[in-house]
Amino acid sequence: MFLTSPDLADPAIRHAFFTRRGGVSEGLYASLNGGLGSSDHAGRVAENRRRMCAALGVAETALASLYQIHSAEVVVLTQAPALAERPKADAMVSVVPGLALGIATADCGPILFADTRNGVVGAAHAGWKGALGGVVAATVAAMEALGAERGSIVAVLGPTIHQPSYEVGTDLRDRFEDAVPGAARFFAPGDRPGHAQFDLPGFVLWRLEQEEIGRHASLGLCTYVDAERFYSYRRTTHRQEADYGRLISAIALAP
Repeated sequence: MFLTSPDLADPAIRHAFFTRRGGVSEGLYASLNGGLGSSDHAGRVAENRRRMCAALGVAETALASLYQIHSAEVVVLTQAPALAERPKADAMVSVVPGLALGIATADCGPILFADTRNGVVGAAHAGWKGALGGVVAATVAAMEALGAERGSIVAVLGPTIHQPSYEVGTDLRDRFEDAVPGAARFFAPGDRPGHAQFDLPGFVLWRLEQEEIGRHASLGLCTYVDAERFYSYRRTTHRQEADYGRLISAIALAP
C-alpha cells in the first residue's frame, strides 16, 4: 500500500509514499486513487483517503491537500483545509502534531521534509516548473520560519518519472540553462531531432543539495515504468486513456 524511507524513520514522525495499491477505486483509477481533481467517484476517493489516514495513524479528516498549480508557493497549515478552500500552492509546512501534509503526483516529484529536532515538517510538489521556479528553496525557508534548522532538515524524493521516460523539447533545456547555469547537464540527447531526455529527479536532488540541508535522498523509483504500483500522467497520455489517478505522499508529526 505504501513505501517508506529509512531516512525518515523516526518515532517523532509518520510518513508514507502511497502506491496505487490497497484502495477501492476501479478501472483506470485502480485502486488507491487519492486525487481530488480526478474524475473518479468522489466517494471512492474519500474512502481511499480515509485508508491513507489510518495507515498514517492520524484522524480521518487530517490529510491536508493543496490546489497544486506548478509554482513555488508555500503555505503554513494548522489544519486540513476543506476541499473548496484548498490553497493554491505547491508546498506546505506545519508544526501541528497529527496533521498529515499530502502531496498529489502522477510523474512530478513528491518531496517530504522533516526536522524532528525542532518539530517541523513539510511536503512539496516538484514538477519541472516548480523545481525550476524554486519550490525546494521556498519550502526550506518556510520551515526555517517555523523554527527548523537547515542542518537538521531531512528531505526525501518519492516516485518520480525518470530520464529515459521523460522526453521534452530542447527549448526546455535552453530555458533551464538560461535560468540556472549548469542545469543543461540534466538533459541528454533525445531520439528525435529537437528533443531531449530530462532528468527531473537529478535536478530536484541538485536543488536540495544547493540548500545545504542536513540530508537528502531519493527512493529512486520511476512512475512511468511501474504501472503496477504507480500512476503516470505521461503513460496515460501515451496510451490515450481518458484520465489517471494520483499518488499521495504524506508526512505528519506523530500525534
